[in-house]
Amino acid sequence: MKRAQEGAAVRPAGPGSVPSACLAPLSDASLTLGRMQTASDRHEYPAHWEADVVLRDGGTARIRPITVDDAERLVSFYEQVSDESKYYRFFAPYPRLSAKDVHRFTHHDFVDRVGLAATIGGEFIATVRYDRIGAGGRPASSPADEAEVAFLVQDAHQGRGVASALLEHIAAVARERGIRRFAAEVLPANNKMIKVFTDAGYQQKRSFEDGVVRLEFDLEPTDRSLAVQRAREQRAEARSVQRLLAPGAVAVIGTGRTPGGVGRGVLDNLRSGGFTGRLYAVNKALPEDRKELDGVSAHRSVRDIAEPVDLAVVAVPAEHVPEVVAECGEHGVQGLVVISAGYAESGPEGRERQRELVRQARSYGMRIIGPNTFGIINTSPGVRLNASLAPEMPRPGRIGLFAQSGAIGIALLSRLHRRGGGVTGVTGVSTFVSSGNRADVSGNDVLQYWYEDPDTDVALMYLETIGNPRKFNRLARRTAAAKPLVVVQGARHGGAPQGHAVRATRLPHATVSALLRQAGVIRVDTITELVDAGLLLARQPLPAGPRVAIVGNSESLGMLTYDACLAEGLRPLPPLDLTTAASAEDFHRALAAALADDACDAVVVTVIPAVGESSPGDAALARALRSAAAAAPAKPVLVVHVELGGIAEALSAATSTSPQAQRGDLPRPADPPPAAAPAPEEARLIPAFPAAERAVRALAEAVKYAQWRREATDPGKVPEYDDVDEKGAAELIHGLLARGEGLTLGADETCDLLTRYGVHVRRALPAATPEAAVEAAREIGYPVALKATAPHLRHRADLGGVRLDLADEEQLRRAYTELTGLFGRPQELRPVVQGMAPRGVDTFVQAVIDPAAGAVLSFGLAGAASQLLGDTAHRLIPVTDRDAASQVRSIRTAPLLFGWRGSAPVDTPALEELMLRVSRLVDDHPEVVAVTLEPVVVAPHGLSVLGATVRLAPPPARDDLGPRTLPVY
Repeated sequence: MKRAQEGAAVRPAGPGSVPSACLAPLSDASLTLGRMQTASDRHEYPAHWEADVVLRDGGTARIRPITVDDAERLVSFYEQVSDESKYYRFFAPYPRLSAKDVHRFTHHDFVDRVGLAATIGGEFIATVRYDRIGAGGRPASSPADEAEVAFLVQDAHQGRGVASALLEHIAAVARERGIRRFAAEVLPANNKMIKVFTDAGYQQKRSFEDGVVRLEFDLEPTDRSLAVQRAREQRAEARSVQRLLAPGAVAVIGTGRTPGGVGRGVLDNLRSGGFTGRLYAVNKALPEDRKELDGVSAHRSVRDIAEPVDLAVVAVPAEHVPEVVAECGEHGVQGLVVISAGYAESGPEGRERQRELVRQARSYGMRIIGPNTFGIINTSPGVRLNASLAPEMPRPGRIGLFAQSGAIGIALLSRLHRRGGGVTGVTGVSTFVSSGNRADVSGNDVLQYWYEDPDTDVALMYLETIGNPRKFNRLARRTAAAKPLVVVQGARHGGAPQGHAVRATRLPHATVSALLRQAGVIRVDTITELVDAGLLLARQPLPAGPRVAIVGNSESLGMLTYDACLAEGLRPLPPLDLTTAASAEDFHRALAAALADDACDAVVVTVIPAVGESSPGDAALARALRSAAAAAPAKPVLVVHVELGGIAEALSAATSTSPQAQRGDLPRPADPPPAAAPAPEEARLIPAFPAAERAVRALAEAVKYAQWRREATDPGKVPEYDDVDEKGAAELIHGLLARGEGLTLGADETCDLLTRYGVHVRRALPAATPEAAVEAAREIGYPVALKATAPHLRHRADLGGVRLDLADEEQLRRAYTELTGLFGRPQELRPVVQGMAPRGVDTFVQAVIDPAAGAVLSFGLAGAASQLLGDTAHRLIPVTDRDAASQVRSIRTAPLLFGWRGSAPVDTPALEELMLRVSRLVDDHPEVVAVTLEPVVVAPHGLSVLGATVRLAPPPARDDLGPRTLPVY
């Protein structure tokens, strides 16, 4: 059967036209251009083009520029390519490379001629090259913005997505060098290479001439090309995690010859957990004749294992890890779990040792969990992997756990074990990952896996750092649209743990939390709340609204629950007290009636044990509650109990009900991940909480998440405005930035830029003297306001630095004298005169670009009180019309905008439009790194922007828009 080949080229022009560094023949124009290059045209080696990428099958490869030192690698690579691939590549037999060819293919100027190679283990597995071509007789000193591109992929690595990854990277390089268009010629039978180009998502043209398909495509990213890139990223990263969590063979390296020690402990946990694959013990100190440890095949080195090994658990001292990694890489191991410590958590030397560990492992195509990790677990019956320090395999279930801390991971596993009772299948764990120092595999990778994992319904994460906040928000939003994602953040008010190297963010923790909530993340503050929310979401459907019925046999406990509901923003119905004499049948009738009530969205049952009640009574009550709940599978039920009886355990005992009772009643997204096939009988488990506050807090989070899910189906749109002058703003920004790296604009420049986006700032004139103030008032027209704009008085009307409604010259001069008398000389006050605005509510709108999280729009009421209380709403830019509307309404002081205590409602549509225009400005021009409008007085009709500042600077680098690449922490 004929193998599919990857390769593309332009046809050779004759014997002197030979393939370039990626084995592409050059046109006469590009040859001429190459001859005219001088030393001054050449660039230094572009180290920033180096990147690690995840391939389609989950393995990794390194992409880097080809250099003069790669001659032997190139020859070796070419020798391993089949004749058929070479024919597809060159349209003719081309059995070997001459010395001239090799020289040509390895010497580049990194501007007009660029070659990239994908390597594994230091050897080439694929190459790509572009050559800039001239156009219309344009001289070589002024080259065209088009280039010929070609690929060649080693036969053994075809089908792994190598060419697609190389295309992303060579396109990014070309754009950096001013190339806007690629052209390639492919034989019609080379369907695989044609598919690489056509599936990339770029705008392209295709033609057929002289038996060759010619493809031309623009390199400007499109929505489709970005969607294609992210879909490939998701599949590749999910697969890379799946390979770690579902290995067919595991080697534990560093197993002691006698019981005890970390390595031996992991080996014992794998054995006792019932790992279904092949298991090997490795210790270089084993005697030659020692062939097994506790019934496990034992070896002195991974190299000595005859069969393939998918996963290696490394538990040797840090100084011996490089040797182990090399052995694993040469043996073809797919991934590593490095339990060994002594890396970034130990200081600068350890951090460099950690980076070298990642570089070495990725060079062999391996991914790493750790180092300094607690390990990984997969409870799937077909795997049963406990490659961790946990001595007991967790119960199988539907909850995925990720923890950056081993200690927190232990605590989470323990709490879920205790709270799960004796049941499996719902409240247990599907997978567990402890990332340790998170040198390679991160929470983002695990989210990619969980998104499409049919065995995980709820994702719980303990995070101390977020390595790539932009990407995390994007992945979290997509995941939350399919399944609940609950996150608790550690180290919220201090620095990151020493083992975690992350980019700094200037955003306060409250802002980061708000942005996570915007992405659908259920944000909680403690691991107790993390488990509470996880159990509720795994066991119960999502509530349709905030209305809560409360039934129970304790009036006091019912009232505590009622108060807790009000505190969490829920709408509780009056509690129904069944009295302490209530029987199981009484509970059944009351719960069934509450669930049947259309005015109820959820029910909280409060229970105290009757005096002398025994465990059979707990079981009877649990059966009664589950039976009533089964009749209304769309409404969640929670129990608040006093920790005296065994009701919590009884409620967790298995029973049966409809197979869809656990997973909520909201629709999946348009293209959901595959759902797990439910068991024939699946338990309707009711979560029990020892305190009313904990139960209600978990329910409140479920209510907010359900509301987000409903709204996520229609996120809104970013409006277009006919009066926006995007081109004029760009020219103005470019001219202003030519003055320097960063600057805060003056008043006139600020007004000019904002006006181009339909944001009009009320005019203010300087008043350095009383006479200047009078002249400014005459120009503006009375009545006017006199304001001190010194930094310590700006926007602080409460300090007396503002005088309003000055109707004539006399009042203006008197106000001027009062201000200077109170606060000092005019030079210190910087007074201005401004026309009076209609009365309304003072607010502020602010946009900033954070280097880690991206552009953020903030809104709140102006004044010290709101700032001190942190009553500010945040959204990621670009903001949609729905985002703006919800942002205005989400602050606690929002009632002041909507007619609080009989006041006139203000013009919130005008306010939302202003916010959308500011969002559009910052999104269109990332050089606008900060905008502050304060105060913005919102009147019953219209609004007035009374103060504005804008700062320009070169924008922070965007790592979420370039080609796929693995970060190095």
